[in-house]
Amino acid sequence: MAGLWSCSGNKKSETKVEGNQVSDTKEEVKDEAKPAPKTIVFFGNSLTAGLGLDKSKAFPALIQDRIDSLGLDYTVVNAGLSGETSSNGASRIDWVLSQKVDVFVLELGANDMLRGLDVKSTEESLGEILQSVQTKYPNAQLLICEMLAPPNMGPEYVSEFQGLYKRLAEKYNAGFIPFFLAGVAENPDELTLDGKHPTAEGQKIVMENVWAVLKDYL
Repeated sequence: MAGLWSCSGNKKSETKVEGNQVSDTKEEVKDEAKPAPKTIVFFGNSLTAGLGLDKSKAFPALIQDRIDSLGLDYTVVNAGLSGETSSNGASRIDWVLSQKVDVFVLELGANDMLRGLDVKSTEESLGEILQSVQTKYPNAQLLICEMLAPPNMGPEYVSEFQGLYKRLAEKYNAGFIPFFLAGVAENPDELTLDGKHPTAEGQKIVMENVWAVLKDYL
């Protein structure tokens, strides 16, 4: 599926031949008895997709690496799509929810802000996304990544835009990830030449920002 990318690897099964019968190894039998891994979906724009980088360098893949190193049974899905606005995301969410979701991390709004779109409309669209997840998967854990608007957008817009993320987190009982580009957005060395997207090193910082909150939901 375009826009969806699983960060986990594929495991090969093993069989052995005994006489005229083919039997599974003990390891494979144990795997079959285990429940399917839970799924974490990162739903966002180019910041999640890892624009300009190999997918393995984007923060969702780095989260998968961390999860694997800890032996946790989760599969990470990168559902980031470059250029996505909140309204675009609301239109796409049903397609993404065709797969089971156990943890849903929402990262959208930056493109709305860059276009100076109405904050109320952005909040409504993000709320629609969260509501869709909650309706289809009522037991799923929801998390939302805070975005900030730069000062040149004007104090009123900056205040309204920042406030929408906390309001949504409270309304939908979602985990709140404070400005997830902290340590990156204000450091040109951690940004690509366009000054908007994290470099590979910047993605590592973003991963730690997200992990600081996400780990408590696994």
